[in-house]
Amino acid sequence: MSDPRAWEMRVFLRVAAHGSFSAAGRDVGMTPSSTAKLMTRLEERLGVRLVERSTRKLRLTAEGELYRERAEALLGEMDALDAEIAGGARAPTGLIRVNASVPFGQHCLLPLLPDFLSDHPGITMDVTMTDEVVDLYAARVDVAFRAGPLSDSALLAQRIGVVRRRIVASPAYLERRGVPQSAADLEAHDCLGFNFRRAAAVWPLKSGGRLVDREVPTRILANNGETVRHMALLGLGLARLADYHVREDLRDGRLVAVLDDVLVDMEDIHAVYTGRDRAPRRVRAFLDHMTPRLRSMLAE
Repeated sequence: MSDPRAWEMRVFLRVAAHGSFSAAGRDVGMTPSSTAKLMTRLEERLGVRLVERSTRKLRLTAEGELYRERAEALLGEMDALDAEIAGGARAPTGLIRVNASVPFGQHCLLPLLPDFLSDHPGITMDVTMTDEVVDLYAARVDVAFRAGPLSDSALLAQRIGVVRRRIVASPAYLERRGVPQSAADLEAHDCLGFNFRRAAAVWPLKSGGRLVDREVPTRILANNGETVRHMALLGLGLARLADYHVREDLRDGRLVAVLDDVLVDMEDIHAVYTGRDRAPRRVRAFLDHMTPRLRSMLAE
């Protein structure tokens, strides 16, 4: 008799991803009531509640979050094993879902994809670019590239390198408004910022010999770094952007860096991924290819 646990895990992961019995049921070909009953049987077998039911959206309990994490890893390994044995080849195969910020994706990740895909013809890619931090489990993401401190200890992380941020503006803007010479001078300038939840109009600047998080006046906000870069190119204000993002603009004179001796802004870049002790072979192949090349790119 076949073990039903793998099927229960797959249905549970769809419920966790959608927050809805009906949407999960559509994914797996079950009715909402059958999906709900299967979840109830799973909870009764485990002796814990995995899902908090409400009239609006289902929410995982702490036990449900743990079950999702382990089920995702276990099923990923099962699928990878099936694909490897069925394919009869050493080459990794399957879909890799990758998430990155818009600037990192466009300027660092995408240029490396052609060689990777050429070397791994059995792999397909699903790339999402957003400056918002996504939940890897809910979005079914295999690898995400993140800047700054890591907060989710359940994820595995591989350090890619260090990114320096610069304050930049177009020559036309600086000619019109003047070149800031100190952190205090920013009060007289238009600064460009971000409107997503984790962003704040605070720049780490040296003032009076001390490093302080200084709130700067933002006149225009955007939801990604590439849009902010374009606004800076149009002369709309000062932007604080990653060095790799504006490297070519600085080299070609489209943007000018200011306050390099005042801005103290370095962030680690990590590749984060699920899988606990062992990531699927396709994910390992992706990281093995990308990590040294990204490290070299960021170190330039």
